[in-house]
Amino acid sequence: MSTEPAPATDPDVVLVGGGVMSATLASLLGVVAPDWSVTVFESGPAVAGESSDAWNNAGTGHAALCELNYTPAGPDGTVDVGKAVAINEQFAVSRQFWSHLVRSGLTGSPKDFITPVPHVGFVTGEAGRAYMRARHAAMTARPVFEGLEYTDDADVLAGWVPLVMAGRPADQVVAATRAAAGTDVDFGSLTRLLFGAAEDRGVHVHVHQRVTDVRRRDDGRWAVTVRDTRSGERRTVRTRFLFVGAGGGALPLLQKAALPEIRGFGGFPVSGLFLRTRSPELVSAHQAKVYGQAAVGAPPMSVPHLDLRLIDGDHSLLFGPYAGFSPRFLKAGSVFDLPRSVTADNLASMLGVARTELALTRYLVGELLQSRADRHRTLTAFVPRAEQADWDVVTAGQRVQVIKRDPATGHGVLQFGTELVVGGDGTIAGLLGASPGASTAVSAMLTVLERCFPDRIAAWRPLLQEAIPSYGRRLDDDPVLLAEVRTETMQTLELTG
Repeated sequence: MSTEPAPATDPDVVLVGGGVMSATLASLLGVVAPDWSVTVFESGPAVAGESSDAWNNAGTGHAALCELNYTPAGPDGTVDVGKAVAINEQFAVSRQFWSHLVRSGLTGSPKDFITPVPHVGFVTGEAGRAYMRARHAAMTARPVFEGLEYTDDADVLAGWVPLVMAGRPADQVVAATRAAAGTDVDFGSLTRLLFGAAEDRGVHVHVHQRVTDVRRRDDGRWAVTVRDTRSGERRTVRTRFLFVGAGGGALPLLQKAALPEIRGFGGFPVSGLFLRTRSPELVSAHQAKVYGQAAVGAPPMSVPHLDLRLIDGDHSLLFGPYAGFSPRFLKAGSVFDLPRSVTADNLASMLGVARTELALTRYLVGELLQSRADRHRTLTAFVPRAEQADWDVVTAGQRVQVIKRDPATGHGVLQFGTELVVGGDGTIAGLLGASPGASTAVSAMLTVLERCFPDRIAAWRPLLQEAIPSYGRRLDDDPVLLAEVRTETMQTLELTG
């Protein structure tokens, strides 16, 4: 990664942020527009240092196989799997593109960034079991979830998730689903591999370079002002297309761009902690990712999960998340990030959320007041025989949840997801929000191409379909293509056996 100034010639494309989103967009541009000049600016000392870093996310490879908040039940008990199907298809798109890159010579083994780990959804109680039965029936009626297993047999579950079952009362009602084809993804390793391949093609990736301002020029180009975080030197480059994929840092830059499309948008930063163990005995006894249910009235970010992780060749378990609050928009950000983001355009939205999200406020206050013993008690509700001495605390990355104005009511609403903002006649785009985020990066960046370059998509489509066979089609509507895609990606990404 270079820390020298960008080439004198202004690039066709500037990507702000050295995370998985920018890395993915750079990779897609390498497929459809390899002759375009591309420059990346990252404010940190290395790429993948914020949300894409493996310790800053759950690495679940979100495919909606175990995340119960993607399959809500209605008042009559009917489970809606529409969101789960969409997320599963988006992750399948990511896997197809990663497979294409591996076939094209992406450096290293696929095992450097993706490994097979079963995904388990786990509940307790009669109501939980009824929900899980309905969820399983609704999901397995869809081709993309074929093979999802269900059980409410404690002995079977003791084989699936020994740590979760050991020490539970014999008469406790339990139920679970398991997807044996789940994965763990090291998005930090993936991001570094993608940028490495991009640099080999001529993409310029610069670290220690903070974008401080963006302005639309009279000629339609964007003037991007960059400051070297060590020397303080400033320079400006001009570009035809600007993508802001700077995680929590995206909102302030989109505000500086003075886009009409960003009016009313705000950001609510949430920090997080995980409990981690590297005990070989515990890790060997838990070879899965297990997601439970959030407490009644709690936000989706509170869903408890116990994840097997493979990071830098070492296995560990992470349990959490324990949410917290920090005004920083990035882990390495400023305590002034939140107040600086409040403008006349989004003040009403921010105040509206402050009034309506009292449950979230109470939840965050409760999380902030938790002691180490309190966190351990939460863990033992999930892992009954957990010993406090086996677990340490890991600080996760910052997430900035999107606040936007509801056009119907004019009130501010908090949304848990991602939001693509496109402005300047398609010459600038930015991504806001969080989960499922990285897992659906390829779909998100395909949307960037479609919305920002609509006049080129027809010519690009054959190239995209070669890299992503399901591009423009729904796998859930085409079982034959679904089977072909799964077989190919599992073999190429070394997820079999």
